[in-house]
Amino acid sequence: MTGTTAGATAGSTARAVRVRPARTGDVPVLRALVEAYARERILLAKELITLYEAVQEFVVAEVEDPAAPGGARVVGCGALHVLWEDLAEVRTLAVDPSVRGRGVGHRLLQALLARAADLGVTRLFCLTFETRFFAAHGFEEIDGTPVDPDVYAEMLRSHDEGVAEFLDLARVKPNTLGNTRMLRVDPRGRTEEEPP
Repeated sequence: MTGTTAGATAGSTARAVRVRPARTGDVPVLRALVEAYARERILLAKELITLYEAVQEFVVAEVEDPAAPGGARVVGCGALHVLWEDLAEVRTLAVDPSVRGRGVGHRLLQALLARAADLGVTRLFCLTFETRFFAAHGFEEIDGTPVDPDVYAEMLRSHDEGVAEFLDLARVKPNTLGNTRMLRVDPRGRTEEEPP
């Protein structure tokens, strides 16, 4: 994936936002972003090893900052975790509070949507408090788990806590209280029998 650049929105600094694949050197910053939201119970805390293991799933947003190493500072992150053939989860979407409202989350989500399309994934799930943000990007609130019983049974074999959250298993419910389950279906991925 190539990085994308967008100018900042009106009223913000003129710094551009660039989205690129995460690297192992970004992991300490990812952890700091996640921990800030975990303290507020908006995101689940992640162990450092978990972030290193999943670094290839992440994209980061960075802005120019002459004081930062390499002249750029990471100000946001998000991950795409494949759950099944046509299904993935948008995870760990976090933006530094200093740049919230400047389109950074939008740029990150657009990059994750592009990754999903590249992989052939047509349905994206998220568990979120930010329902308006995700609804503006085509996600809709859902009840239950949108997979057939055979796929559900296969997914039960996963050791990933995010899959357990997707399946809405009782053991993860304390971590997901108050979150909304949302799904985005790419209209290009629908079969002719499926209603729009």
